Amino acid sequence: MRHRSLLSACAALAMLTALPALAEAPITEAEPAQAAERAFTYTDMLNANRLSDPRVSPDGTKVVYAVRATDMEANRGVSSLMIQNLNGEGEARRLAISDGGANTARWGSDGALYFLSGRSGTSQVWKTDSTGATATQITDLPLDVNAYVLSPDASKVAVSLAVYPTCDDLACSVARGTEAAARKSTGQVYDRMFVRHWDTWNDGTQNHLFVVNADGSGDPVWVTHGFDGDTPSKPFGDESEFTFTPQGDAIVFSARVAGQTEPWSTNFDLFKTNGLTGEGFTNLTDANDAWDTGPVFSPDGKTMAYRAMARPGFEADRWQIVLMDVATGSKREVAANWDRSADTLQWSADGRSLFVLAGDVGQTKLFQIDAANGAVVPITGEGHVSAFEQTPSGFVFAQDSLTSPSELYVKTFRGREMPRQITDVNPELDSRLFGAAEQFNFPGWNGETVHGYVIKPAGYVEGRKYPVAFLIHGGPQGSFGNSWSYRWNPETYAGAGYAVVMIDFHGSTGYGQGFTDAISEHWGDRPLEDLQKGWAAAQAKYSFIDGDNACALGASYGGYMINWIAGRWSDEFKCLVNHDGVFDIRGMAYGTEELWFTEWEYGGTHYDNPEGYERFNPVNHVSEWKTPMLVVQGDRDYRIPTSQGLSTFTALQRRGIESRLIVFPDENHWVLKPQNSLQWHNEVFHWLDEHLQPED
Repeated sequence: MRHRSLLSACAALAMLTALPALAEAPITEAEPAQAAERAFTYTDMLNANRLSDPRVSPDGTKVVYAVRATDMEANRGVSSLMIQNLNGEGEARRLAISDGGANTARWGSDGALYFLSGRSGTSQVWKTDSTGATATQITDLPLDVNAYVLSPDASKVAVSLAVYPTCDDLACSVARGTEAAARKSTGQVYDRMFVRHWDTWNDGTQNHLFVVNADGSGDPVWVTHGFDGDTPSKPFGDESEFTFTPQGDAIVFSARVAGQTEPWSTNFDLFKTNGLTGEGFTNLTDANDAWDTGPVFSPDGKTMAYRAMARPGFEADRWQIVLMDVATGSKREVAANWDRSADTLQWSADGRSLFVLAGDVGQTKLFQIDAANGAVVPITGEGHVSAFEQTPSGFVFAQDSLTSPSELYVKTFRGREMPRQITDVNPELDSRLFGAAEQFNFPGWNGETVHGYVIKPAGYVEGRKYPVAFLIHGGPQGSFGNSWSYRWNPETYAGAGYAVVMIDFHGSTGYGQGFTDAISEHWGDRPLEDLQKGWAAAQAKYSFIDGDNACALGASYGGYMINWIAGRWSDEFKCLVNHDGVFDIRGMAYGTEELWFTEWEYGGTHYDNPEGYERFNPVNHVSEWKTPMLVVQGDRDYRIPTSQGLSTFTALQRRGIESRLIVFPDENHWVLKPQNSLQWHNEVFHWLDEHLQPED
């Protein structure tokens, strides 16, 4: 399934010259036997440092960013905060505050650096100066701070805490949590959904916003008291979903009213608190029953920009950019004819432009949009930009690609010069061989252009033929594209001696909303046609591909497609790998948690439209299965529950098909723990090695 963290950032989401404190417990397990000498392998990937979250100082002279290393022995990531001058002088250095644990670094307008740390026993807001030598605690709350935002003058901090919404104060939430932990009985009682979400059972708490004074005076004010819902949203929301008004006298936040409809609703609205007193809030976007989020105010405070979808119930709709006049509440869409989905809005310093990220034909670029006429200009080119910050002369941005993890680059405003790399968090990868990647296209479903990637094996030798890993992305509204991954990294297959083929079939993002929409209610025909035609086109174009010696692999929707291929394209591959894939769409209708997804993708509820669930249901074609399959399942995956993976394995075993099942009891839809990820790669690559043979 597609996850917001994959399309937002996803996440979303999270290393540097000379980081001895981070290089703990390198992985020493044997690499795949087929790996070419010095070729990049999955052990390199698991050991690689992960850069994220760049933040530029108010004076534009420094950037702070996070670097996460892997401590294999402790089976966890080890994060540090780094700081670097933007004038090219000096080396990056690790901030000493990292020793006590530090993350989510944010500069205040006062020049101080704020961050989250659990060094006091709970996650609280702390601050330091640019030396990062000492830490001062800002909040002292009885619950963990899970996200925070500073007011424009840095005098206040808005924090998100998980509280019991029926309580009247924090003391009540603390007492209720203590009581629940001490209870001898274990039964949980629910009278509405979500019962469980992503990988967590509902414990009765919600994320709510409180405002505290940065000098520690006064009591925290519960500004969302009485709201029935989470802000930030669960499970992947962050501080981009709430912000102070320019005057610092109210909070604007994005949230969905839970009620009885939360699992099948995508109606997130923007609400404005009535001051900072906890005396209610006003819905600013009540007219739109789809998703509204990401509020950012213009420098003059007169306009609020945000992102909005148009179709209720569809989480992969195009993100429009909406401008709201703060004084009148009037709204208009900007760049309405730009057929891309906007992410991560920032205003330019002069208020005339917006800078946004968006997927674009396999790349994720930084764009500048004129706020008056909607003209769109790309700032970056090839690669995947995951985060950016403005400087007085241009930008600092984190960018990765198929052959490089994320690094920081600088570039001037709309300058024609190539971006300049300013970090090198994985110097050891400079000596590794990567497979050369090439994007290609072909006529797919309905004769429309479809794009894909072919990657040569590392150490490629002209004239040889190579076995193939045919990777199928999840989502389904997602894209492999020219980007780096720590879960399904195609270069790990290239390093093991395989050619790689990846197709951005209909339903993929970055090719226009119509292309994305084409998969809904068509999971099994249009994408399969694209995969079949793309596979044929790749074999015709690239002579080194051994089409008779290939394995298909996929997770989530990709896992669904593996099950669908097993019954509808059963003679093409020597083996299959299915990670958390859908086996029975009918069972998904009643077993998954985010019902809006299934109800949109299959044309309504199962009881209203059973035909929509049966049309492309893999369970109906098990009699045609015959290809060996490796099945992987996370037991804490509540998106695609364990019963789906167990049913797949049962069907394979009952039919006498060579098969293997791997269950990770402590993993969700993704395998994240370092040792589990190592086991995952060992098992998957062993499965490929068992079934595919390289040319002698």
